[in-house]
Amino acid sequence: MKRLILVSYVALVVVLAVATFVEQARGTAFIGEHVYHTAWFCALWGLLAVLTLVACIRLRLWRRVPLLLLHGSFLVILGGGLLTFMGGQQGVLHLKEGQAIGLFRGRDSGELLPLPFTLRLDSFRVQCYPGTDAPEDYISYVRLSLPSGEEQAVTVSMNRILTCEGYRFYQSSYDPDGRGSWLSVNHDPWGIGVTYAGYALLGLSMLGVLFSRGGEFRRLLRHPLLRKGGFLAVSFLLGTTVSGQAQGRRLPVLNERQADSLAAVQVICHDRVTPFNTLARDFLLKLTGRPTYKGLTPEQVVGGWLLHPEVWKDEPMIRIKNAALRRCLGLESDFARLSDLFDGQTYRLQAYWDTTTGKSGKLSPLEKAIVETDEKVGLILMLQNGTLIQPLPEDGSVAPLSEAKVRAELLYNRIPFNQALFMFNLTMGLLAFGFLLYKGTRRTPPVGRVFRGGELALTGALWAALLFQAFGYGLRWYIGGRIPLSNGYETMQFLALASLLLSVVFRRRFSFTLPFGLLLSGFALLVAHLGQMNPQITPLMPVLASPWLSSHVSFIMMSYALLAFMLLNGVLALCVRREACRLMLLSRLLLYPAVFFLGTGIFLGAIWANVSWGQYWSWDPKETWALITFLLYALPFHARSLRRFRRPVFFHVYMIAAFLAVLMTYFGVNYVLGGMHSYAG
Repeated sequence: MKRLILVSYVALVVVLAVATFVEQARGTAFIGEHVYHTAWFCALWGLLAVLTLVACIRLRLWRRVPLLLLHGSFLVILGGGLLTFMGGQQGVLHLKEGQAIGLFRGRDSGELLPLPFTLRLDSFRVQCYPGTDAPEDYISYVRLSLPSGEEQAVTVSMNRILTCEGYRFYQSSYDPDGRGSWLSVNHDPWGIGVTYAGYALLGLSMLGVLFSRGGEFRRLLRHPLLRKGGFLAVSFLLGTTVSGQAQGRRLPVLNERQADSLAAVQVICHDRVTPFNTLARDFLLKLTGRPTYKGLTPEQVVGGWLLHPEVWKDEPMIRIKNAALRRCLGLESDFARLSDLFDGQTYRLQAYWDTTTGKSGKLSPLEKAIVETDEKVGLILMLQNGTLIQPLPEDGSVAPLSEAKVRAELLYNRIPFNQALFMFNLTMGLLAFGFLLYKGTRRTPPVGRVFRGGELALTGALWAALLFQAFGYGLRWYIGGRIPLSNGYETMQFLALASLLLSVVFRRRFSFTLPFGLLLSGFALLVAHLGQMNPQITPLMPVLASPWLSSHVSFIMMSYALLAFMLLNGVLALCVRREACRLMLLSRLLLYPAVFFLGTGIFLGAIWANVSWGQYWSWDPKETWALITFLLYALPFHARSLRRFRRPVFFHVYMIAAFLAVLMTYFGVNYVLGGMHSYAG
């Protein structure tokens, strides 16, 4: 029985992983027809469910109620999914202004299916953020006619569902002329209720497992090896980094007083009201990759381009990282002048437009470099023709920022939170990890003022990093008016903050988590810095304007932080073998909140998806790999049955290897597989 369950479990994980790549290669329709919607795939889930039920009976799990409820919740969720698959109806409804429609087209069959009422579109409107063209919401004003003859005026918009007689309608798209609207239709009388009941049962059972007096989590908390003090001793490194830039030839720019007076002037940038400093800084970052140029402020550079374009066009400040494109343009350095990209009136990049769409539909590195360079040239041309800088309208239709928000954004722009923190955290973390290994390999732990002072210094550094990171994150939250969790840059910032917070929480009991928190947060910030994730503060896309977003992403990122701690635990255990057993106990302890956070985040995301576009599970690559990660990390919980997980070396190697699924979920899906969640990166 145990072997059959394990084989079925592993087969399911392999099928899920392979299917995501098949989808990328063959298209979503192929997957829906040949993998996820097939009888054999459902049978595989069914086999695992039956075997799980039999195992629960044989192990008499009714004597351990939290574990029984935990496994039972998965069976309820699978049952809800089966009801949705067999009895649910999904489709689309195309509404035209003034036309009453009582039919929708089924998603899978393509047949026209009847509705027990009719809908008529009165009007459709794209609601934009004030003073911008960025969509804030898509709203359909609909008239609902019931069989009783009653009529109701209702609205359907993003994250605002119309529900009537078991049918739910979601805003999906609209006609280019704005006189038609597309709604997604979902009719699932049983599946959603059963699935949501499974989610609720899962949440209650996870709390029961954590707080059960006889459970393993509480036993691990009381374990003698985890109650004694840690074995970390560290020293403090104080260093400074000095950099400078040559002034070079004098360029015609605004003087510092004039430039400083422009910094707080309010304009519209990134579809929101910002100080002019934000626009100028982003302009300079886009062109050069740096927030200053030859000691000049962003306002001075933008002012120079506006007043003296004939001089600035010969200034090498358009960064081109791709060596192949530099060779094509005959450049000797990484920076091009605007004049290098024009041959008289001929735009030199125009000759490459016929190659910017590969046969696979994806751009090659050269083609991406051409597009990026063209975007930079476009920014300069927009600045010169007056379309880049948009002042606030004089009619008062756009409310200006308060003085406090302007000061906050100027402060946020001037302090390099990300760059300063990743350098500081990595430096301190690497030094601390080195001393950790040094002390761990000695038979008698070193003592003395130097080591005690080093530990105090590192604790101070950890608190300083946490407060500095929290201050920067709070500023971004205040400036944007929303929780910063909408893109890859912001989720990396949250991961760094969560890592530091976890390190502060665990440091008294497990002092070796000090370098782990610093290293993990430093790497997260470094990834955000090197990966060129979008650092700009922008309004939310309509589909992201949901209260479910922050809770979904927060739980997921807290889980990733804990799983990364377990990865570092494994690396340390392989380096210091005599501590492998204690580190295994710590990882087993962290495994409970890590996996439970991940499960909670996954199912909160499912509820968000159901509220936003009518499907709580669509087998999107990000969803599927999150499920794979959950399944992989669920295996070590069964150490009683799977004896290999009792061996410290095997356990730690598995934890290190399993983290590859986390990397695939967060990064690999974004850059390899794509899907609905690609915006998250």
